[in-house]
Amino acid sequence: MALMGFLKKQFIDVIEWQEPGDGILSWRYPMQDNEIQNGGRLTVRESQAALFVNEGKAADAFGPGLYTLNTHTLPLLTNLMNWDKLFASPFKSDVYFFSTRLQVDQRWGTPQPVTLRDKDFGAIRIRAFGNYSWRVADPKLFQQQVSGTRGTYTVEEIDGQLRGLMLQHLSDAVAHSGIPFLDLAANQVEFATQIKAAVAPAFANLGLALDGVTVQNVSLPDELQKILDQKIGMGMVGQNMGAFMQYQTAQSIPKFAESAGEGGGGIAGSAMGLGAGVALGQVLAGNLAQGLGTGIATAAAASGEHPPVQDVMALLEKLGELKDKGILTEDEFAAKKTELLKKL
Repeated sequence: MALMGFLKKQFIDVIEWQEPGDGILSWRYPMQDNEIQNGGRLTVRESQAALFVNEGKAADAFGPGLYTLNTHTLPLLTNLMNWDKLFASPFKSDVYFFSTRLQVDQRWGTPQPVTLRDKDFGAIRIRAFGNYSWRVADPKLFQQQVSGTRGTYTVEEIDGQLRGLMLQHLSDAVAHSGIPFLDLAANQVEFATQIKAAVAPAFANLGLALDGVTVQNVSLPDELQKILDQKIGMGMVGQNMGAFMQYQTAQSIPKFAESAGEGGGGIAGSAMGLGAGVALGQVLAGNLAQGLGTGIATAAAASGEHPPVQDVMALLEKLGELKDKGILTEDEFAAKKTELLKKL
């Protein structure tokens, strides 16, 4: 009966794998009750590897090529040596194929900002994204650590794990690169090199080789970007803060006049609520008082006479109104009053 059972088995002459499409990393050849015939052939194509597993243990791995399977190369994978046991082989063999080609354009990115330590700003939170490529480099280790005895194992199944490794070592890459955040945008190639160096050992532990990493963008969250923009703006102003304030005042005058004509609402009203309107009013009042005083003095000098008393009094009344509204301080009002009275 054992002999009849053996005769019913089918012998496998050729073992090969024609990949049906992208995305499959590992595929187990369907052996069932079939036996590998002595002298059969194993075909491993470019970008493939084959692994023989006996009694649950990985035996030999084969790279691209055409191999003849016989009792010299695979003494445990055939029952043709066991005539005395009526061809009842005690060994069960499985053949796994692996795709070793590059898995390109795999995306990585920070779903949430990552907190890092920076030379210039201390602790910051950044966003970054890019892509990377990898391949199966050690089929035996990959089968032991990842794919196991699965009939098929796909890129999609390991994608989340690999992206997690990329993000886990992102802070290590920044720390070892020594590149401040403000220079990262101009040194993305160096940053990508540091990421690869930090992550590659974790990939190797899974039987994978990290081939390349690119960084396409590094940025701050919106709220931190606004603060950085303000810091950059202050740096551009530098020591010429007075000129900058005068420019800002000149830009605000048309909006101030427009809002004043609408009953004090709008931009000026909001600025007053924030205290900016007071500062703007002081600048305008100072300019107005200086202009009025200069105008009276110029007219008097041209005529060779002292300015009319009524003009000086009218100006003092206007300055008094500005003081009562809080636009001029007591000291500013007193100084201007003394200056005008000397001209009588």
